[in-house]
Amino acid sequence: MASSFEQMRANVGKLLRGIDRYNPENLTTLERYVETQARENAYDLEANLAVLKLYQFNPAYFQTHVTSQILLKALTNLPHTDFTLCKCMIDQTHQQEERPIRQILYLGNLLETCHFQSFWTSLEENRELIDGITGFEDSVRKFICHVVGITYQTIEHRLLGEMLGDPLDTQLKVWMNKYGWTENEDGQIFVYNQEESIKPKNIVEKIDFEKTAWT
Repeated sequence: MASSFEQMRANVGKLLRGIDRYNPENLTTLERYVETQARENAYDLEANLAVLKLYQFNPAYFQTHVTSQILLKALTNLPHTDFTLCKCMIDQTHQQEERPIRQILYLGNLLETCHFQSFWTSLEENRELIDGITGFEDSVRKFICHVVGITYQTIEHRLLGEMLGDPLDTQLKVWMNKYGWTENEDGQIFVYNQEESIKPKNIVEKIDFEKTAWT
């Protein structure tokens, strides 16, 4: 049986084709679709951008809650640039004056600048922001693991736990197993096996000085 998201996706796809894409009468359907994405841990960037564009064209229809959900869903898709795309389509007045939006933008900045411990602290103080956003924290942890994977060769167990929001030790091991990371007796986690990594090669470029000399 198809999920609510899958059923709505087909209908929304039809709405977004052609000139009807920016018909404000479609906002109710599109906003309900955003709610469905949040509830079912699904994602449709094109539809969400269409909502924000409709808010630009029709400021009186602006909904802070829906916009907040769109921003939070965009954060779940880091390191892709969805969050920046959505942010650029929101009027500066709303960014500065609507507290939920302001807080989410702050959280996004912390994630994009890799201040992960500060992110979790701030999120804990504003947990109402992610009410109804299924899978938000695990999506963020997936992004953090991506950053760790391209940044570290080894990392302390304690530090990784802090970066991932201090999950239970069993949960931390699940993330380690997911990425094939191992830990030694000293609490050092090996992010990847250096012996299996590709060794850098010395690249020598030969330049023909006769051809490059000034004439």
